[in-house]
Amino acid sequence: MVNFQRLAGLLCAAFVGLTSAAAAAEGGAPRLHHAPVSVSTAHEPLLVTAEIQHPELVKRAILAYRASDTAPYSEVEFRRGAPGPYVAEVPADAMNPPEISYVIEIEGLDGTRSPVFATRAEPQHVLVPEQLMDARERALLTRLGGRRSVFAVSGEYVDFGHSNAAVQNTTGTVSVHDQFFRVEGSYTYRPLRTITEFSLRIGVVRGNSPVPLSDAQAPGKSGDDRFKVGLNYGAPTVRFRLDDIVHLEAEFLTSVTETGFSVGTGGAILIGDPYGSKLTLGFESIQVFGTRFWSRMDVRASDYVTVAPMVEVTNMPHADDYGVRLLGEVTGQLGLGFSAALRGGYQARVSTGGGPSAGATVGYAF
Repeated sequence: MVNFQRLAGLLCAAFVGLTSAAAAAEGGAPRLHHAPVSVSTAHEPLLVTAEIQHPELVKRAILAYRASDTAPYSEVEFRRGAPGPYVAEVPADAMNPPEISYVIEIEGLDGTRSPVFATRAEPQHVLVPEQLMDARERALLTRLGGRRSVFAVSGEYVDFGHSNAAVQNTTGTVSVHDQFFRVEGSYTYRPLRTITEFSLRIGVVRGNSPVPLSDAQAPGKSGDDRFKVGLNYGAPTVRFRLDDIVHLEAEFLTSVTETGFSVGTGGAILIGDPYGSKLTLGFESIQVFGTRFWSRMDVRASDYVTVAPMVEVTNMPHADDYGVRLLGEVTGQLGLGFSAALRGGYQARVSTGGGPSAGATVGYAF
């Protein structure tokens, strides 16, 4: 019985042999035609095309590339494809500034390999310009000392003074100390690209409101307990880069208050250097607890000290009337990624009374 598989193999071998002999008789040899690449785009695949004469004499065509003069070569094979007729692809993760270099080699049917375009000693260099976003990220990260993450802990005491509050179901009033304190921990990560930062804040607030809670809001509470308010909250925040000097922050708040589960939102626009002198205009609002609007002007006094006057208008915690807060904060860089800030000021809801506020923040960047 005839072995057709073996016969087909013999015929193929004979055809290759005849073709090779014919190419040799014509003075032919495997050749590769290629238009050199001199410039490419960072973080995008590089397609290198070529045309091979007498491909029947070639076992493989190989593109060898490397990122620097000291790096080892990586290899990819040429395949038939668009924009071809033969194409080799350098992956996107290898296309990093400032350049890559490559050489093309052919491996013959006998296994010998020879360069046909450039050599490993003198390869073709391809310039890979740094993208503007990459340059911006690198510059900001250098300014920040390579520290992308920040942990911070802060605390603040706010005193609006005493006010007379009406007591439900009576005609009398009581004097209420309108005040609260806040303790907060936060973590911030800085991608420094279109999303400049994202962070998560977790905190607690406790205090007294000048407006007593109703029976529906606080069933079972009476007397002074009706004036006590509190907040346990979490607040993820994302900062977007709109321009080099314009950034936008968006915030979502979720919390548990004295009346149950509450949600809120916040936002801010930053104008100026995001890590230097800038103006910040923002707001924050959460159900039941209240709303605040603020402006803050950070002034970089030196490489180590930033001074920030602030104005805030708020009806927190759970007040009918808005009060005005005038504050100042001084932040100092202590070295090794540590920083500390001190805050102080005065606030009032009515012209006849008010009180002080004080706070501090300690941060560590790494």
